[in-house]
Amino acid sequence: MSTHAKRERLLLADLLEAAGPQAPTLCQGWTARDLAAHVVVRERRPDAAAGTLIGPLRGRRDRVTAEFTEKPYEELIQLIRTGPPRMSPFGLKQLDEAANTVEFYVHAEDVRRAQPDWSPRELDPVFADVLWARTEKAARMLGRKAPVGLVLRRPDGQTAVAHRGTPVVTVTGEPGELLLFAFGRQEAARVELEGEPDAIGRVTKAKLGM
Repeated sequence: MSTHAKRERLLLADLLEAAGPQAPTLCQGWTARDLAAHVVVRERRPDAAAGTLIGPLRGRRDRVTAEFTEKPYEELIQLIRTGPPRMSPFGLKQLDEAANTVEFYVHAEDVRRAQPDWSPRELDPVFADVLWARTEKAARMLGRKAPVGLVLRRPDGQTAVAHRGTPVVTVTGEPGELLLFAFGRQEAARVELEGEPDAIGRVTKAKLGM
């Protein structure tokens, strides 16, 4: 049975393929080629991908990523589409689902929403609930750099506190939109914001996310 992560993986590959290597993305300074190389390195070169979290390894991460960026674009897309090598931890279905569902959803939207003619996806209720559960779990970490209090709220009233403080900005939207907002894609997220105008301005410009 297909998992959410597998579905988002294939969608991301299709979007990258359709956009082309030089297409812009929501990741500042990254083209579609840069984003594709990042995804491949993350899955296939954990020795280099660790540089995202471990400062001394960032040089290695950057060198390896640069090498993959030079590969044919079609090859990068195929590596994403076929998934991690057999011996990779990401090859385990449960770990793939836990680690990649949000990763691939966000990056798929990074590609989609950077295009001038993009339109929002209508997510099925089950997937929306999955994204909300991930948002709730990671809210404090994603919102740790918020300059004001930050509350994420679904239209049905469910809330997650991303950052404690005053004044408070409440962001209301569907789970996928809230997740994008919390991951630092504030301008691209279709949400409603409530709070003092200055506080809203500060939180929309803050570096939220990982």
